[in-house]
Amino acid sequence: MTNSAVIAKSDQIIALLRADEDLYATLANECDFGSRQLINFKDDEELFSEWEQKKHNIVAIISKSDILGKYGVNLIESLNKQHFNEVPVLLIGKHIDKNLRKIALDAGITDFFARPIKVKNIESRVNFLIDHWGEIHVKLKKNNQVVYKNPFGKRAFDIFFSGMALLFLSPIFLVVYIWIKLESKGPAFYYSYRVGTGYRVFKFYKFRSMYVNADKRLKDLKHLNQYDIEAGTGEKITNDSGFLCNDCTIYGKCQFPLYADKIRWCEKQYQDSRKLNHDSAFFKIKNDPRITKIGNFIRNSSIDELPQLWNVLIGNMSIVGNRPLPLYEAEKLTTDKYALRFAAPAGITGLWQVEKRGKGDMSEEERLMLDNTYAQNHSMVNDLKLIFKTIPALLQKENV
Repeated sequence: MTNSAVIAKSDQIIALLRADEDLYATLANECDFGSRQLINFKDDEELFSEWEQKKHNIVAIISKSDILGKYGVNLIESLNKQHFNEVPVLLIGKHIDKNLRKIALDAGITDFFARPIKVKNIESRVNFLIDHWGEIHVKLKKNNQVVYKNPFGKRAFDIFFSGMALLFLSPIFLVVYIWIKLESKGPAFYYSYRVGTGYRVFKFYKFRSMYVNADKRLKDLKHLNQYDIEAGTGEKITNDSGFLCNDCTIYGKCQFPLYADKIRWCEKQYQDSRKLNHDSAFFKIKNDPRITKIGNFIRNSSIDELPQLWNVLIGNMSIVGNRPLPLYEAEKLTTDKYALRFAAPAGITGLWQVEKRGKGDMSEEERLMLDNTYAQNHSMVNDLKLIFKTIPALLQKENV
């Protein structure tokens, strides 16, 4: 290798995203990337900031994330929005199957490594991709799948319906916003990541109904509990500051966060709190102290769901479609039997809400089959029929 080639490589950076100390040490000490630098970034904001401000010559990104995680396929969309040079993006995660691999490749992920990793495989793959990226990149772009887009009529209806709804409901938005801000510190809105059409990950908006320090309130009031949470068979649910659930332990931090500005709390805890309102067997307090007064009202009336109209307006969702799912649920539905549901638009209401009415609880299997049925038969005419049948269901509580 010539001296000029060595100098050129010394300027190249392989970016690690959210790598823990063990992973960083393994890649830094056991992989031979030549004279390329290995830099670890705590999140994508830090990566993008330093990339832009310091003019880093980043030639590859290795992200510790599953395919449907925040720093998986969603990372590709973030990179595209930032208009950085396209580079190989490799993931290190928990598991892979043929449908997940297809989702990753279609999104633009270059490769995926399941833990426990084989260091030499990563070393040879990363070096090969960087050295031959020009040719490989051209081939990958040719093979990219066209992303599903709503038909013009459906999209026009969504824009009109959501725009009018946001306009007429704006007084309610304003009152709820002020009430939330007056009752407790913190932002009025929050978002979590959801998986919609074509396994696309997007920010899913709601009104905040819990105190931002909900986990601390739970710990402080454990003495009021009729049952001992620690002795329960349910999962321990908390945020980064405490114990981690089984799904998060392997990562060393919470993998299901809800975001509101710079405040963050655990989605599993949030979902659990909704179950607590229905007399959970493991935590019985008459009035859950983690939920605000306005929170109880907007949950019971489903007003907390109204910000999803914004998701419809900007094109992440449709008025009618299959409900978008949390990342940890969507990852379990990548087999051929269930993947069809993600070929349909993601929506606020849909077929299963119609079928649910008057039939009590619906099993997960029944609901998924209805999602598949909608995916196979959705049309503008059928959507209008569903809207007329589900106007009461639009105000139902939803735990998806």
